[in-house]
Amino acid sequence: MSKDPLLQPYQLKHLTLKNRIMITSHEPAYPEDGMPKDRYRAYHEVRAKAGVALTMTAGSAAVSRNSPPVFNNILAYKDEVVPWIKRLTDACHDNGCAVMIQLTHLGRRTHWNKGDWLPAVSSSHEREAAHRAFPKQVEDWDIARIIEDYADAAERMKAGGMDGIELQAYGHLMDQFWSPVTNTLDGPYGGSLENRMRFSLEVIEAVRKRVGDDFILGIRFTADEDLEGGITPDEGLQIAQRLKDTGQIDFLNVIRGHIDTDPGLTDVIPVQGMRNAPHLDFAGRIKKEIGLPTFHAAKIPDVATARHAIAEGLLDMVGMTRAHMADPMLVKKIAEKREDDIRPCVGATYCLDRIYQAGDALCIHNAATGRELTMPHEIPPAEQKKKVVIVGAGPAGMEAARVAAERGHDVTVFEAAPDAGGQIRLTAQSERRREMISIIKWRMDQCVARNVRFLFNTFAEADDVTAESPDTVIIATGGLPHTDVLEDGNDLVVSSWDIIAGDVKPGKRVLVYDDAGDHAALQAAEIIAKSGAHVEIMTPDRSFAPDVMAMNLVPYMRSLQDKDVRFTVTYRLKAAKRSGNMITAVVGTDYSSHTEERDFDQIIVNHGTIPMDELYLELKPGSKNLGAVNQEALIFGRPQPLDANPGGAFALYRIGDAVSARNTHAAIYDALRLVKDI
Repeated sequence: MSKDPLLQPYQLKHLTLKNRIMITSHEPAYPEDGMPKDRYRAYHEVRAKAGVALTMTAGSAAVSRNSPPVFNNILAYKDEVVPWIKRLTDACHDNGCAVMIQLTHLGRRTHWNKGDWLPAVSSSHEREAAHRAFPKQVEDWDIARIIEDYADAAERMKAGGMDGIELQAYGHLMDQFWSPVTNTLDGPYGGSLENRMRFSLEVIEAVRKRVGDDFILGIRFTADEDLEGGITPDEGLQIAQRLKDTGQIDFLNVIRGHIDTDPGLTDVIPVQGMRNAPHLDFAGRIKKEIGLPTFHAAKIPDVATARHAIAEGLLDMVGMTRAHMADPMLVKKIAEKREDDIRPCVGATYCLDRIYQAGDALCIHNAATGRELTMPHEIPPAEQKKKVVIVGAGPAGMEAARVAAERGHDVTVFEAAPDAGGQIRLTAQSERRREMISIIKWRMDQCVARNVRFLFNTFAEADDVTAESPDTVIIATGGLPHTDVLEDGNDLVVSSWDIIAGDVKPGKRVLVYDDAGDHAALQAAEIIAKSGAHVEIMTPDRSFAPDVMAMNLVPYMRSLQDKDVRFTVTYRLKAAKRSGNMITAVVGTDYSSHTEERDFDQIIVNHGTIPMDELYLELKPGSKNLGAVNQEALIFGRPQPLDANPGGAFALYRIGDAVSARNTHAAIYDALRLVKDI
C-alpha cells in the first residue's frame, strides 16, 4: 500500500473512503429541467473512474419551491429527481466512489422573479447585495414547511442511493438565521445564539429522523463571517460545538467568510493572484478544537498543499474541486506517480464566474470538462500516423500540438516569437495573472515528452509550410490589436497591448477606451494607475469589463479604487484630434446626439483583435477542403470531410483568434474538437 498521506483510506462512520481527496459540493449548472441528467452524470462519473474517493454534487440542490434556483440548481423538491440521482450514484459507486449531495434553502440568496415567482424568505427583510431581492421576513408557518421540505428532500436523496447529504449553512437560509447581521427575528428564532440556531437544529433533527442512522449527515458552514457584526471565530466555534453536541452530525465542512457581495465571495473562493489555501489553518483549528471529521476546500490547487493538509492533520478530507475541473485524472496521476502530468488549475475561476452570469461551468483550459459526452479527457491514438504542421504557439496552437501528438502524429510547430504563449504570455506580464503561463507550460511539457518539433523565431511563409509535406495544416496565428475604430484620429491612439508589454510608457492623463470588455483594458489601466497617472476607463456599454466577470473583477477594483481612476459607462469615443501637446477625445453616446470633448495626453483603445490570416488565405487554394470546416462534423465529433478540392495536397484549418477575436477557452476548444479526429 502507498505511504502517500493522500492515498490512505478514511473511515467516516460506516463509510470507507478509499483516499483523502474529495470534490466538494458545487453546482456546475449542468441540470436539464432541474434534473441531473446524462451530462451531469458523465461529469461526475469520469472523476469517479479516475479515483476520487468522494464526489459531492450540487451547490446546492433546492429543497423548497420558494428557494428557486439561480445557478440552474438541482430541484430536490421534486420526486422525479430520484431516478436521475440513482443513475448518477450507481455510476459513481460502480467505480468505488462515494457520492453525497448538498441540500439548501437559499433564503434571500435568490430572487422572486425566478421559478414560481414566490417571494424570497429570510430571517430579516435585509436584501442580499448579490441577488438584490428584498425578502419576506419568515413566519412560523414558513419555518415549519421548510423544515418538512428539508426532510422530504433528504429522503429523496437516500432513495436515490446517495451515501449522505451535506446541509449548506454559509450565505444561505441556515446561517442567515445564525448571523446577527441577517436575523432580526424576535422570539424563539432570534436574539441569542441558542435561538438563532434553533431552526438549523430542528432541520437536523427532522432530517435524521427521516433518513436514520445509516446515512451520513454533515454540514458546510461558516465558522467566521469575517464581517462587521457577523459571526466571529469564537461564535463559530460555539456553533460547531453545538452541532457536535446534537450527536447527529457526522462531519463539518469549514468555510470562512461571507458571500453576499462579490468581494466577500472572492475572499471565500480566491481567484488567481490571491494566496493559496488561505483558510486551511483556520479549518485545522476547528478540527483540533471540535474533534469532528473535518473537510475543507478553498484554493487548494496543487498536490503538495493537499498532501500537507492531510499529513499535518489539518483536515480529514481535502477538497480539490477546481483542480478536478482542470484535470479529472488528478487522483489517477498521483497513484501512478505522474504528478508532473497533472493539468494545473490556474485559478482563472472562469468556471465559477460563468455560473454567476447564468452560464455553465467550463474550465478555461480544459475544454472537455462539462463536455464529457462529446469530448475526451484522455486522447485516443489515431489509426493512421500523419504529418501535422501548426503555425502559431499560442493557446490554440499549443493545444492542437498536444492533441495531435497524443494521437501519435508527427507534429511541427512554427512560431514567430522566441517563446510559446501568444496572448497568454502577454497576460502573464501582470503579476497577479502570472499563473496563466501554466496553460502554456503544461502543454509545452506534454509536447516535449511526445517529440513535437518547434521552430521558434520563424515567421512561416507558405513555402515553409508546404516544404514539410504536411497531411494537415492548422493555422493558429492569432490576431493583432484592432485600434482602427474611430471616425478620425486612429493614428493618435495606442493599444492596451502596447502598455501591458511595456512597448509604450504610460502618460500622465490617460483615457482607456474599452469596447471589448475583457481583461486587457483593466490590465493596462492598472499599470497606468500604478505609475501615478490619472486614468479614465470609458465604455459604451452600461457596465464595464463584462467579460472579466464578477469574481475576477474584484482584484482589479481593489487595485484601482484607491488611485486616481474614474469609471465612465455609456459613453463612446468617436474621434481623437491633436491639441498642442494634448489629445482631445471627442466623446459621444449611443443614447442621444450629445457630444463633449476632453483632453488627455494618451488614449488607449481596447477593441479586440483582427485575425492574422494572410498565410491561411495563401494556403487555402491548395488545400483539400479549401479551408472549409463542416460545422455538423465539428459539433458532433466526426472527422472533417475533405472532398471540396480533390487536387489539394493537405487539409487546412484555422483556429482561435486567427478566425475571430474570442477568448482562451474558445481557442482551446477549437483545437480539441478539431484535432481529436485527425
